[in-house]
Amino acid sequence: MTTEFDIRFAIDPAGAAGMGTAELRENFLIDDLFSTGAVNWTYTHYDRMAVGGAVPGAGDLALETIKPTGTANFLDRRELIAVNIGDAGTIKVDGTEHAVGSRDMLYVGMGAKDVRFAGERAKFYLLSAPAHASHPTTLLQQSGAKRLDLGARETANERSIFQYVNADSVKTCQLVVGLTQFAPGSLWNTMPAHIHDRRMEAYLYFDLKPDAFVVHLMGEPDESRHLIVRNEQAIISPPWSIHCGAGTGSYTFIWAMAGDNVDYTDVEKVEMEDLR
Repeated sequence: MTTEFDIRFAIDPAGAAGMGTAELRENFLIDDLFSTGAVNWTYTHYDRMAVGGAVPGAGDLALETIKPTGTANFLDRRELIAVNIGDAGTIKVDGTEHAVGSRDMLYVGMGAKDVRFAGERAKFYLLSAPAHASHPTTLLQQSGAKRLDLGARETANERSIFQYVNADSVKTCQLVVGLTQFAPGSLWNTMPAHIHDRRMEAYLYFDLKPDAFVVHLMGEPDESRHLIVRNEQAIISPPWSIHCGAGTGSYTFIWAMAGDNVDYTDVEKVEMEDLR
């Protein structure tokens, strides 16, 4: 079994505005999340969010600590949400096994010692942030998520947002995670755009065909940049940045936030005429 990690330091708006394509990709794109028999982490200095992937294959994988956490166990001072974007699998938390189906999420609270991922065709997308309290391990399913239907066919952004973490599902310290699906023919996500200065965000784009990609927009509203993002690649979005995009074909994305609060409405909307 292999556990690997890299570190992404925080970039300010002026620094990002001066970057070329290679530098933007190096700092904000995660393109190596999933490899069979390994747990891969990207530890960010944006609200100390860690973004990872675990692909058990024929065996199982343990959640091992990594140097940036500074703790004996990964979850000694952290919480975790694992999203299964593959086929059905299991996650065992301190001896209790949880069946995690496709598009199910498992919340694991601070203090869990032994976490193990299994499932030959399972693929777990991992999100972790610092925690101040321990909350119970809880299975979160799409059927129990709060659904918001937004956008319109005429603007190619008709979509359904599933808020897995909501007032009726699970209590977290700061992790907020959900999933967005699109109506046929709609390709724009999170448009009109917004920013939320008190929370960073990470996007995972998946369900893309091999020759398709998403043009992800980032940067300050009046100083935007773009990144080409392919299947099962993720974007780190700083609190000062917009985060939206359009695909060349159908796709799904998982969004996750960490920061000062878990209030979905704590955003600053960006008017369409203000984008540059």
